[in-house]
Amino acid sequence: MRLLHTSDWHLGRSLHGVDLLDHQAAYLDHLVDLVHAERVDAVVVAGDVYDRAIPPVEAVTLLSDTLARLAEHTTVVVTSGNHDSATRLGFGSQLMRERVRLRTRVASLAEPVEVGDVLVYGLPYLDPDVCRAELAPVDATGTRTLLARSHEAVTSAAMARVRADAATRRGSARPRVVVAAHAFVVGGRASESERDIRVGGVDHVPAAVFAGADYVALGHLHGPQVVTGPDGTVLRYSGSPLAYSFSEQHHTKSSVLVDLSGAAPVTTLVPAPVPRRLSDVTGPLDDLLGAAGEPYVGDWVRVTVTDDARPADLFRRVRERFPHALVVQHRPARPDEERARPVLVTAAADPVEVAADFVAHVTGARPTAAERAVLRAAHEHVAAAERSA
Repeated sequence: MRLLHTSDWHLGRSLHGVDLLDHQAAYLDHLVDLVHAERVDAVVVAGDVYDRAIPPVEAVTLLSDTLARLAEHTTVVVTSGNHDSATRLGFGSQLMRERVRLRTRVASLAEPVEVGDVLVYGLPYLDPDVCRAELAPVDATGTRTLLARSHEAVTSAAMARVRADAATRRGSARPRVVVAAHAFVVGGRASESERDIRVGGVDHVPAAVFAGADYVALGHLHGPQVVTGPDGTVLRYSGSPLAYSFSEQHHTKSSVLVDLSGAAPVTTLVPAPVPRRLSDVTGPLDDLLGAAGEPYVGDWVRVTVTDDARPADLFRRVRERFPHALVVQHRPARPDEERARPVLVTAAADPVEVAADFVAHVTGARPTAAERAVLRAAHEHVAAAERSA
């Protein structure tokens, strides 16, 4: 039994203004070829299929075509991530062909897709504010106890449902259990391009929550990596198929082949096609225009020019040397300039901390605990409104 685990396609995303859809299509061509060549029994896509809740038409068309091509060779299980609109991604799921199974609803998370003797459970992204009531336990009197407002609480409740369902399906032999989940699991290493998912200031889920599964196909973090889990459970992020920020330039982008025929899952990383290397190039402009810049001419580059004074016509000269330059910046190398360098704010930064830094910059004092609570409530109100758009 062989599965192919992938995630975080982010169809429709750009990289510093460069449209990546053609490169994403090339990866999906590679995926279809890999499924055919390796005789894969199922493809598991662990969320963030699209880059935003309302994706461009071209991204929707690419996904539709890809699912149809994959279904000619294998079963496909797709879950929604925090970038996806679960409702839009899951539209028409009841009409899908048997080999394309969308898992975007909390109500369906304990309904496995059976692939041979393997049960594949797809957990959609579980937003605590949205799911803590729906996943809350009900006692004998019919009273529902609201779950704690945390990723750990809702994921624990979801896994309790999964374990209960798997227990009812045990015949003479224990079925193998695969869980697809989109979450930030403790021990994972983040990059700058994952969207912040903090609720109440916390974004992590302990790995022990996934006890009882044989393999956990994780999505959300863009670097391929293994996370230490409970005994008998293998947890792995496949990572994104393309680099979506310069913090990912050293990742080996890949998909994960999972062999479930033995006593324990065996995983193999299959490198994804690289459309163009990402590189940082730093130094005085004359050096970069000379031999020092030669190895990077064909790369997507972030160019940092360190001359004491900003060189004349900087952007044009850099772009003539590096036609694929995505970022051009002037940062003098003098220590006093270095200390004055602003802090880079990325998608992974805690928005409340960014707002707190702004308050400190404007007022000269850090916000109080009460003021921080107001900032966090305001951010989470706006985030909730964005998710429901």
